[in-house]
Amino acid sequence: MPKQRHIIISDKQSALPYSKGLMASSFMAIGLSPARAFQVAERIEDDLHDRGVASVTRRELVELAEQTLAREVGDRYARTFTKWQVVRHLGRPLIVLIGGATGVGKSTLATQLGARLGITRIIPTDAIREVMRGVLTEDVAPALHTSSYDADKFVRQPLPKPADPLIVGFREQVLAVAVGVRALARRAALEGTHLIVEGVHVIPGILDPAEFHDTAIVVPLLVTVDDAELHRSHFALRALESNARPSDRYLESFEHIRAIQEYVKSLAQERATPVIPSYNLDSTLVQIIDLVIREAVRALPGDVSGPVPIIDDSMQRHAATRE
Repeated sequence: MPKQRHIIISDKQSALPYSKGLMASSFMAIGLSPARAFQVAERIEDDLHDRGVASVTRRELVELAEQTLAREVGDRYARTFTKWQVVRHLGRPLIVLIGGATGVGKSTLATQLGARLGITRIIPTDAIREVMRGVLTEDVAPALHTSSYDADKFVRQPLPKPADPLIVGFREQVLAVAVGVRALARRAALEGTHLIVEGVHVIPGILDPAEFHDTAIVVPLLVTVDDAELHRSHFALRALESNARPSDRYLESFEHIRAIQEYVKSLAQERATPVIPSYNLDSTLVQIIDLVIREAVRALPGDVSGPVPIIDDSMQRHAATRE
């Protein structure tokens, strides 16, 4: 069987070929699984070959992708794909803030979201806290030198009777870590670099959206596990997956972890921060992707319809060297 020729994107000056891998990456960014995304990208290539098409413009390729998505996986994915093409070329970086209590799956979700959206800078707030612990001693900032769910042990000032020492200590830790979060966000906005920050310290209101109005699109969200037994089971799974993270200390502090979740959920309600209940990785990830794209499109001026680029030149050149 003769080898099929490359299909050229004709309005590229370098006349680079259509890349199934890059198209599949775009489909993964809207929530399709890797296998399904590549299947749809391959269907597009087969369609072009069946019609004897040797070259295609970017606009034609986008339209074909929209039609194929609608036919293969549904209109919702087709519409989201169109919006994502606009978001990718919006000229402002995305700063995604993923908050949630210990054990809800923030790190896994942040890693998967970064892979889907092509965001390589993913910073956990535990890493920020570790850096700050090296600068601020326990005498200066005691709340930094313990886990969030043990923060009540380091509250030094006398508290009024209604105050919860756990929440007071947690807030002290958040206020210290927030300095680092804001510095990272400002740097990302200045450099035009997409960023994901995840961690228990990412509480609603940690960044002032007005500060980034013209420089970045900030998308805050809170992940929760509402079922207590499901939440508890996450720590047992952690222990099986990593010998470095035994579950005992988490389970001993489980009520504190749940109390922090309830407190942060109340903040989310006050500040209208989206809350995404997590039941399984795939569905939660799809909800987060939908939210990020929806919020990014809302931040764009004017109409999002009309011609949009499918792949930028640097990505296309990189793909051509591999295929």
